[in-house]
Amino acid sequence: MKPVLPPILMVDDEPNMRETVSELLMDDDYLVDVAESAEQALEMLSEPGAAYFMMITDGRLGGMSGYELLKRAKEEWPNMPVILITAFATPKLAVEAIQSGAVDYLSKPFAPEELLHAVARCRENYGLKQENKTLRAQASTSSPIYQLHQIVGDSPKMEDLRKFIETVAPTDSTVLILGESGTGKELVAGSIHHLSSRQEKNYIRLNCAAIPENLLESELFGHEKGAFTGALRTKTGRVEEADGGTIFLDEIGDMSRPLQAKLLRFLEDGSFTRVGGNEEKRVNVRIIAATNRDIVQAIKDNDFREDLYHRLNVMQFRPPPLRDRGQDVITLAEHFLAKNCEDLGRASLKLSKEAENKLMTHQWPGNVRELRNVMERAAILEGTDEVQPENLPDFELESRLSGSDAPQSGGEINYELGFAESVAVFERKMIQSALESNQFNVNRSAEMLKMTRHSLRYRMQQLGLANATKGGGDSDDE
Repeated sequence: MKPVLPPILMVDDEPNMRETVSELLMDDDYLVDVAESAEQALEMLSEPGAAYFMMITDGRLGGMSGYELLKRAKEEWPNMPVILITAFATPKLAVEAIQSGAVDYLSKPFAPEELLHAVARCRENYGLKQENKTLRAQASTSSPIYQLHQIVGDSPKMEDLRKFIETVAPTDSTVLILGESGTGKELVAGSIHHLSSRQEKNYIRLNCAAIPENLLESELFGHEKGAFTGALRTKTGRVEEADGGTIFLDEIGDMSRPLQAKLLRFLEDGSFTRVGGNEEKRVNVRIIAATNRDIVQAIKDNDFREDLYHRLNVMQFRPPPLRDRGQDVITLAEHFLAKNCEDLGRASLKLSKEAENKLMTHQWPGNVRELRNVMERAAILEGTDEVQPENLPDFELESRLSGSDAPQSGGEINYELGFAESVAVFERKMIQSALESNQFNVNRSAEMLKMTRHSLRYRMQQLGLANATKGGGDSDDE
């Protein structure tokens, strides 16, 4: 049985020819719509929701010719195949038809098998295009990176995050994901879609910061032909592509306020209008948005609409920064290291205890993304079977980027961190420096810091440094 296809549009001003060709095609299980003129055909093609698998037209019609219809059709619907039929065949007309975009050119009278063979070639091409479209959709929705088990980490915060995803995913609630760059916001969004009832539909991702402001509305909602300079044909927007599925709006904090207003309207009832159009359209889409900006400060600075924030903030996720995930640093490092070794085709590597210590005492301003890059570097550079600390970055630039360097006397103080966080940063740096100076021996580090071993152990635990000791354990031998 042939797959169900959209109809074929048959255009001819002779009733007998329309009937003969239509019956021939329908006997071969094709759906057929007919038009008596080029003008009627263009009206049928332009109707909202119209979809035709291909068009067959006579070259000579009353009014607009089939050749002109062919040219108009290829301008408006460039992907629709057109077969042109004529009783006045000449080499010149054949060349003109092919140059105008016809996929085939048949002379009257023609054998039924000749027409059916030409239509079958168009059907085969259509099937390949649909298969490619399906494969692209599957690639965007079912990639392993979007499955929940790919969220690696055993810390309590990550366990809570996974449980929250499992609870929220089956609903259609709007989701807002906040957090620093590199914490895995896109992974959370993809996991929510993968566990939802929409998982078989499209998962569309749009980075609002990566598209120029003047093009973002068109990318999101689409545009009509002639809406602006360069709009040569009607374009479907990403929200239409996501109909029935999910759209992930990353870096939504970078969206302009005028477009925020239009997004707010869309969130209310799923309605929108293409740029340059008047027709109101409506889709059923789940919205997941994310930003690394301080959203409250953005609202205070009048950069982000408070009403849009409240509309997005139905379910809020905050993936924790890597510095707050304790031993997950090592778990993730081993995970990335194994993957990089596999990709490079080299024997698996382990982390030396010295390398583990260095990873555990770093602040990770770039979060998981930074750690992934560090492990890629280690897999490339390491010449032994264990990653040595010298094949890890010195983290000097990364520490400066994080703003975590303790201020020197008379130096500039970063008031944005607040008092408590600034004290914690300074305390962590001081303890980290003492541990490194004493080869991570707790007894000697406690003496240097003029505090008891028990107090140092407690502060290390509070600051996520509990495993940054000799051997990664509790040994304090001299």
